[in-house]
Amino acid sequence: MKLRDTLELLLLSAIWGASFLLISLTVQSFPPPWVALIRTACGSAFLWTVLLVRRRSLPPRRLIVWLLLVALFNNAIPFVFFAIGERIVPSSIAAIFNATTPIWTLLLSLTFLRQKAESSTIPGVLLGFFGVILVVYSHGAASPGTSVRSYLIGIMFIALASCGYAIATILAKTKLVGLDPIGLATTQLSLACLMIIPVALLGPHPAVILRSSVLAGIVLGVFGSGLAYLLYYSLLDRISSTRVVAVTYLLPIWGLFWGAIAHESITPTAYLGVAIVILGLYLLNRKTSPKLAVPSTETCPKTLDA
Repeated sequence: MKLRDTLELLLLSAIWGASFLLISLTVQSFPPPWVALIRTACGSAFLWTVLLVRRRSLPPRRLIVWLLLVALFNNAIPFVFFAIGERIVPSSIAAIFNATTPIWTLLLSLTFLRQKAESSTIPGVLLGFFGVILVVYSHGAASPGTSVRSYLIGIMFIALASCGYAIATILAKTKLVGLDPIGLATTQLSLACLMIIPVALLGPHPAVILRSSVLAGIVLGVFGSGLAYLLYYSLLDRISSTRVVAVTYLLPIWGLFWGAIAHESITPTAYLGVAIVILGLYLLNRKTSPKLAVPSTETCPKTLDA
């Protein structure tokens, strides 16, 4: 792999890893639906600009039902749910949970697509979930100021968001194959934005708005959703998807890094849990088809999420 590809891969993983910290900053001023609205609006505006400049094509209208479903499960629901969860759960924990998306994707594929399980599937799944449980427990034990109930509710929303990415992966793989990727990403974010608008307007509105939250939301949309798509597709054009999937391994590491920058409490047990998660992902991706192991997104632009 060339130096340029390696640097872009690291940049992509750093952007996606930072997305969780940006969410935690944005939610300090904005209710979760507004966080998702800012993100999708800024991201889709960026991608519309790229699409028009590059003269890329939009998906055909006959696929509107599947496009709406992918936008719902890959953007609208996860973006809102991650914001809900990160009102309580640290960004580093959210990033680690997001890395379980390939596990959910594989389990759904085995169930609904009847894919044959490889010999390393069960150990990979068990290790992945055990690592996540270890991380969750380590933080819960180190956070006396947070009630167990509220903490577990936050974890539940983040887990559902990661599962939503997996559902979108399956839908895109089976129903949205062969479309222009930039056009698909632009359509997806735009449809998600339209879904979120009434939810944001009819729900709670922001009261006191911090400048840091506004800036974090804009950066989250433009870079975390817009630029990340372009980097991801650029890499897919030049290197194999098996190598691009390495982003999945890096996301928990970047999550811990950005969490440490934000002075989040990270215990040694959490680092051990991350190592176990990465080992589980390695076992899954070693023999599993790369198409089912693509990272999400905060993630997963190929299946259409970043």
